[in-house]
Amino acid sequence: MKDGMNYAPKGSVTKKVVQPGEFAFAAIALDHGHINGMCNGLTEAGGQLKWVYDPDPQKVEAFCGMFPEAKPARSEQEILDDPEVKLIAGAAVPSERCALGLRAMDHGKDYFTDKTPFTTLAQLDAAKEKVAETGLKYMVYYSERLHVESAIYAGQLVQDGAIGRVVQVAGFGPHRLNLPSRPDWFFRRENYGGILTDIGSHQIEQFLFYSGAKDAQVLHSKVANYNNKDYPEFEDYGDATLVADNGASNYFRVDWFTPEGLATWGDGRTIILGTDGYIELRKYIDVARDNQGDHVYLVDQNGMQHIPVKGKVGYPYFGELILDCLNRTENAMTQDHAFKAGELCLKAQEMAIRIE
Repeated sequence: MKDGMNYAPKGSVTKKVVQPGEFAFAAIALDHGHINGMCNGLTEAGGQLKWVYDPDPQKVEAFCGMFPEAKPARSEQEILDDPEVKLIAGAAVPSERCALGLRAMDHGKDYFTDKTPFTTLAQLDAAKEKVAETGLKYMVYYSERLHVESAIYAGQLVQDGAIGRVVQVAGFGPHRLNLPSRPDWFFRRENYGGILTDIGSHQIEQFLFYSGAKDAQVLHSKVANYNNKDYPEFEDYGDATLVADNGASNYFRVDWFTPEGLATWGDGRTIILGTDGYIELRKYIDVARDNQGDHVYLVDQNGMQHIPVKGKVGYPYFGELILDCLNRTENAMTQDHAFKAGELCLKAQEMAIRIE
């Protein structure tokens, strides 16, 4: 897969958590290819993809080619008025994601959006108010952890105490630009929110998760447009440093500079440092060694291990999300965590130094 926008993993270790027809959901807004990964995960866990709607009939036709069970709706409202639909999955233009979520929740549906969940702090405040008002969920597809087996396995190692207390997380999220395939909104700051808001949200979410933090402070951030001057509102580089409420620190870098010679869309890596060892994830490729991803490297007091986990772990988040919606629990991800990652990436973007 050379295009990260259409990264849509299919699980080889799947477990259906509900019976057929027990959990109906719908897809609205197909602006980003991540909607396919979101729907893969939910259907593999037993969800019934009942409807799809997008104003672009070509997008709907392509989506139905992947998910023939989805019925094209005549309007968004037709889906929102269906009492059987329990959750709306959406990958709208980033600046429109919150508004879609508010409409879904106003109609009694839980909401599952592609990252980034917001492009302004005002949107975050509106979503918080709607969650408090309705008791419904505003969940986020932070795919670089939730849909990556090595990242899930690393979480299990951390929770089992394999490297002791986590004191630092370093994340690297390079992406291939694939300029001709990108829609106009991708280059408009008002629509995509900036590089730290967009793909930086993955990195901050992982930091909070692996460190076990509830909150963090952005200490420093910067962004640049080094190589795409024809698109003056676009940012092709960003980085940030944070410190968590529990003392763990974070550095991450995101960019759009994946070279054509790389066999996948980005050499995503995460390094988790603990008091008793460290973990490195080579998520999508092990450069010049193995084009297959999901490599975990663990170094602890007992030695060094290379643990390839592709096809061995699965993606438990989606089944947990379905059960959370049915049981009103918070096992897949807490609402506070989803919102905090969205908040911190907005703050990192807001305070970023612009390198000219």
